This record gives sequence, structure tokens and C-alpha cells, in this order.
Amino acid sequence: MFAEGLFIAFSALSVLGALGLVLFRHPMNGAMSLIVTMISLAGLYALLSAKLIFVLQLIVYAGAIMSLILFIIMFLNIQDSDLPEEKGRFYYLLGGLVAIIPIAAFLIKLVKGIPATETTIVGNGFGGVKEVGLVLFQDWLLPFEIVSILLLVALVGAVVLAGKRRMIK
Repeated sequence: MFAEGLFIAFSALSVLGALGLVLFRHPMNGAMSLIVTMISLAGLYALLSAKLIFVLQLIVYAGAIMSLILFIIMFLNIQDSDLPEEKGRFYYLLGGLVAIIPIAAFLIKLVKGIPATETTIVGNGFGGVKEVGLVLFQDWLLPFEIVSILLLVALVGAVVLAGKRRMIK
């Protein structure tokens, strides 16, 4: 019962953090919402007994990557006047809700139609260093390297943009 309560709390926090990421206008508020989402996802991994993924989520994503993103946002020094005018923003939100409501209704109907079964406890090797390492470096090596290069390019691009902005002023 306690685990179910934690699951509901972490799930609600992750959804609210994702909504904040989409709805907040200022990049710093969005980044803070992303941190809330990443920490709540780490809590969900802990509930799954995926120890390595839990620690990696906290250290790498909620820690290092978010520190880098926050550093870039602060380095760019984005003011409210720098942000574009978002006319009709709530019309887009309303349109998104209209599109999501039938999908959500379908998914709820689908989930309610699943027969009840007992959950099984995962094995001791689930989420361990060896298992994750084998999958990551055998099956997912190329996407892993592409993501690391993408993060490097984003960092270099942010520094270049900040340098050009200072030259103009």
C-alpha cells in the first residue's frame, strides 16, 4: 500500500513537472520543472528496484545535465524582453487538450479492460550495472554516442550564441 502511494505521488509529480516545462514561459522556470520531473522519475526507478538507473538518473540527468542546462540559461542571461510574444498561446493549449481528451479516454478504456493479474517481483539482476552495461554498449552504442555528440554541439552552440550577443551590445 505504501509503495502504491509513492507510485501515485511520483507519477503525479512527474506529470506536473512535465506540464510546467511546457506551460512556463521563462526558460529558468521550465528548467526547474524539468528537474522536478527527473527527480520523480528517479523515484519511480527506485520503486522498480532498478538501483543503477535510479542513481544514474539522479547523478547524470538531475545533477550534471541539469547543471549544464541551468549554466547555459544563466550564461545567456535571458530576460523577459528577449522572449518572443506568444499570441494565441492559450488557443494552442485548448487545441492540444481537445486533441488529447479522446486519446486519454481511449487509453483509460484500454487500461480498464486489462484483466487483473498478480505482479511478480523482478529478479536480482534487474537494473544492475552488468545488465545495463551489456545492453547499453552492445545494443545501443551508436545512439548513446550520437546523444553525447548532440549535447556537445548544443553546448558549443550556446557559447557561440552568447558570444555573438555580447558583441552586438
